[in-house]
Amino acid sequence: MSDPRITSSIFTRGAVDLGALRSAAQPTARPAGQPPATPSAPAAAPAGAAGGGGVTVIDVSEATFQTEVLERSLTTPVVIDFWAEWCEPCKQLSPVLERLAVEGGGAWVLAKIDVDANPRIAQMFRVQGIPMVYAVIGGQPVDAFSGVVPEAQLRQWLDAVLKAGGVAVDTPEDPRLGEADEALITGDLDTAERAYKKILSDAPADAAAEAGLAHVALARRVTGVDPNAAIAAADANPDDVPAHLLAADIEVLSGQAEQAYARLVNLIRRSSGDDREGIRRHLLSLFTVAGPDDPAVAGARRALASALF
Repeated sequence: MSDPRITSSIFTRGAVDLGALRSAAQPTARPAGQPPATPSAPAAAPAGAAGGGGVTVIDVSEATFQTEVLERSLTTPVVIDFWAEWCEPCKQLSPVLERLAVEGGGAWVLAKIDVDANPRIAQMFRVQGIPMVYAVIGGQPVDAFSGVVPEAQLRQWLDAVLKAGGVAVDTPEDPRLGEADEALITGDLDTAERAYKKILSDAPADAAAEAGLAHVALARRVTGVDPNAAIAAADANPDDVPAHLLAADIEVLSGQAEQAYARLVNLIRRSSGDDREGIRRHLLSLFTVAGPDDPAVAGARRALASALF
């Protein structure tokens, strides 16, 4: 079930029949007069996971799926993170999801499901590879993606999920951004590129469109690349500039932006002339993907300035 390669987002709507799981998860009958069993408490969440006064991260099993996912999703969007202990990409995506759930303060709940311990749930959701993430609203899956995605793209997806669940979120000033972002998320890079360029032709300072266009270029650079081999090649050749640029691209798409920035800053320290300028421009393009408000970008810009001067 594991695939070490970075996979493109795969979205499905209405493709999962949860009837069997609903039936299996119904509580067993209890003797007359016996009070209902108290629902088991969710597994311990990361520190601070109960931000905003509500649960934000829970571990779910087949026994608790009915209550913690289906019933909860009737009032609060639930995002399911299918993972396994042996899955290295899961270890990249899950901490980001957990942090965003805590940041959301209860606007949505992250339900973590170990596919090894709960194979039946994974089968019902047609999970072919992990990590895989589903959004459940009103007792039904509404959207999903597989693989590791950058935090900026993940935030866009979550915003769409919250809107579908009737949760108020900030909307882009330009409504065309939503269409462009959807094309990017679904892997239609040509359509996304045209849409972002159209927005920028009308509003050259639109930071969201600039970030989207930079993300399109980034996605194209890594198409067909084996992430593990590319990073190993860069680590084995400290002075191979193209190899390190590609490795940094992969790290950004794998949710390791700070590691990518540090890689290129260190490469700048060892470089000169045209190579140095090329690395600097590449690093700036990665900053654009993240956007100007990303705290990691602020720190990396300071490191870049120190390396250059």
